[in-house]
Amino acid sequence: MTFELPDRDELKNIAASMGLSLDDRQTETLIRNMGPFADGYRFLDQLEHNLPEVRYPERNYRFPAREDNPLGAWYVRTDLQGRNEGPLAGRTVAIKDNIFVAQVPMMNGASILEGFVPDFDATVVTRLLDAGAAITGKAVCEFLCVSGASVTASTGVVSNPHNPDYSAGGSSSGSAVLVANGDVDMALGCDQAGSVRIPSSFCGAYGMKATFGLLPYTGIMGMEAMLDNVGPMTANVGDNALMLEVLAGYDGMDSRQRQLRVHNYTEALGKDMTGMKIAVVREGFDHPLSEPDVDRCVLAAADRFAGLGAEVSEVSIPMHRDGVSLWGAIISDGLWDTLRSNGLAMNTNGFNSPALEKYMSGWQDKLAQFPVNLHMVLLLGKHLERYAGGYYARAKNHLPRLVSAYDDVLRDHDLLLLPTTLMQARRIPVAGAEGADDEVIYVALNTVLNTCQFDITGHPAMSVPCGMRNGLPVGMMLVGKHFDEPAIYRAAYGVEQSGAWRNF
Repeated sequence: MTFELPDRDELKNIAASMGLSLDDRQTETLIRNMGPFADGYRFLDQLEHNLPEVRYPERNYRFPAREDNPLGAWYVRTDLQGRNEGPLAGRTVAIKDNIFVAQVPMMNGASILEGFVPDFDATVVTRLLDAGAAITGKAVCEFLCVSGASVTASTGVVSNPHNPDYSAGGSSSGSAVLVANGDVDMALGCDQAGSVRIPSSFCGAYGMKATFGLLPYTGIMGMEAMLDNVGPMTANVGDNALMLEVLAGYDGMDSRQRQLRVHNYTEALGKDMTGMKIAVVREGFDHPLSEPDVDRCVLAAADRFAGLGAEVSEVSIPMHRDGVSLWGAIISDGLWDTLRSNGLAMNTNGFNSPALEKYMSGWQDKLAQFPVNLHMVLLLGKHLERYAGGYYARAKNHLPRLVSAYDDVLRDHDLLLLPTTLMQARRIPVAGAEGADDEVIYVALNTVLNTCQFDITGHPAMSVPCGMRNGLPVGMMLVGKHFDEPAIYRAAYGVEQSGAWRNF
């Protein structure tokens, strides 16, 4: 970049576009006093970008052939190894394709980013390699991660491993599929509305959205800084707890991380559940969109906890359903603001990728490539400009009420319990068929109705598979106090060890 001040006519035109009229004298005064700012920008022009060191620079990648990728879950394959020893030695990991892996292509599900190659590793990627994990590829995600389905990625549909005619959920669709199908031991997903938990529910994986900020988000494309979470997705509880131990903690760069409390999460495994108090949240069930099979399956899982010695009772949290409206106002303005900045998350510390900014610039000219659900979100975001952030502010002002509504119950209980999603995986719509666009939007919006609240409140929440109905998994969500992931792992491990969830 090379910075230049506007000339007189340009500055007058800028002012006019803002409703301000400048005469020649005012224009000269303003340009003269902008000089020190210009000097500062020209100083920055001379500096190389200060980016994190790539700790393990030996990199390779290849794009999989279709016959080697039957479920459409892989974007690119790799063979990346850091240390040869550590807590994750011998474990294979897939990385959601909105997370930076240096020198490996990243598309974030979107054709507008095709050709983008990150210039540094996300902190969580470095921590995996430090722990001995082998990164075997990048997993497909939804277009810019904006969908709870698995049909909007520019690379094509991601299919459910239990029935390829059905959705895998999203937006971390490929991550859930690769874990549930046994292609990798572990995967990373990201969650701003439920994108770790929804596909875990649809595919039968264990997906943890930890307390907000517990895992650093440095080097990951986000949507709205107060909602950005990255988390482990695994085939069992033990691996999930182990992965969280490796990933949790400050990285010294991400300002989302404040007053963290980090635990040895694997120590919670195998602890007796006697005396644990679990609250079944009435408002998480019997919604107008709830599927009866899902409600019955999750309630049966609650009974299983009671059989393991926990105290299970029903509670009412009326504001749970209102929380969807608060989340909607925050994500709509937040996502729009992030996109206007070409993917740069404002008001946070941490590194930003100059290569990403290059590929994101001009996205407004490529709207025809965006899926229908994103058209809706972006048009709404543009429309909301007329309200000047008023709804965002009002939602933020009411957020403490929602946090308190959950905390009031958690003061007397260890966990909340409710379905992860109100529905099981739905049949993948045929592109271009009548009603297909409506189905894409329906799934994008309604898979989040039990999950999105905990993105804005920051509570840890994990999807735990709790049964099969109609040949497809059902997910139960366990929600804990802030930084009390151990309670979630204690309960999840207990029910996992009580029998094969597919037979529940």
